[in-house]
Amino acid sequence: MTGNRTNENNAMKSGIPSLNLPADAGLPASGTTPAAGLQAVLDNLDALVYVSGFQTHELLYMNAYGRRIWGNIEGRKCWQVLQDSDGPCSFCTNHLLLAEDGTPNPPHVWEFQNQLDGHWYQCRDQAIHWTDGRLVRLEIATDITLRKQMELELQEAHQQARAAALEDELTGLHNRRAFYEFGGQLLRHAKRHASPLAMVMMDLDYFKQVNDTYGHDAGDEVLRQIARLLQNRVRESDIVARLGGEEFALLLPDTTMGEAIELTERMLEMLNELVIQHKGRSIHASASFGITRLIVGDQTLEDLMHRADRALYQSKNQGRGRVSTCSD
Repeated sequence: MTGNRTNENNAMKSGIPSLNLPADAGLPASGTTPAAGLQAVLDNLDALVYVSGFQTHELLYMNAYGRRIWGNIEGRKCWQVLQDSDGPCSFCTNHLLLAEDGTPNPPHVWEFQNQLDGHWYQCRDQAIHWTDGRLVRLEIATDITLRKQMELELQEAHQQARAAALEDELTGLHNRRAFYEFGGQLLRHAKRHASPLAMVMMDLDYFKQVNDTYGHDAGDEVLRQIARLLQNRVRESDIVARLGGEEFALLLPDTTMGEAIELTERMLEMLNELVIQHKGRSIHASASFGITRLIVGDQTLEDLMHRADRALYQSKNQGRGRVSTCSD
């Protein structure tokens, strides 16, 4: 009996409820009490364990892991120690731990980044009965910073891979896949909001002759500089893509046919003035353009591309180096 009373007293002093194991529970005859054994377990956990009052937020217990990082807890509140805050945390989960009838809810598991030390934690919060019978908050917080860093690195790698899959390697413009993906989004938006949408197709004239005369390195430089010219003339909301070879396309949201014509004619003027220097030689480029707009009945991006292609070939057939339109 004396041994049991000693165990209970030690449990209360440590702030850990006694396990109330029977005398014949098979405990080693080492003199270690259940409370002391539990304290040893908690202090060797590689995680923060703390208990605080629901109403007062006063810290009633913190294991060795927490004390090593956050220091002394005596007479202090959880938000003072863990967040160095002037009041209860806006993200406190206490309201989630009790049901309407005041009984404990199942544990609440969540993740957050501590603004004080910058580390990420996975938290397991629940309401438990304390040594004096009252309900208190128990949190077990495991540092998952390394896992989070790996997740962010993987996410960044995925984003970079996706960007590479949507980018034309030579010019840095969107590629055909990106044009269809993002262009489809602009088309759906324009149809939903009944807003204007224009498309411009562009094809370089006599580009094979450039490659044959100056070499493919020179042809690549021509494509890069023309891509730069196009990119510098459009808005962030516009889509500019190299569809392949010497063929480019622009999709212009909230742009009327008249505005698209004005923009394209200015691009043609700038292109005609462009002189590309390559290995001491001057190269002049020429291009033909075809323009169309979104009309009633258009369902897919291919509907606009078909008309823009017709306008483009009209420019080719009429002598190249010009702008043509097709509205139906």
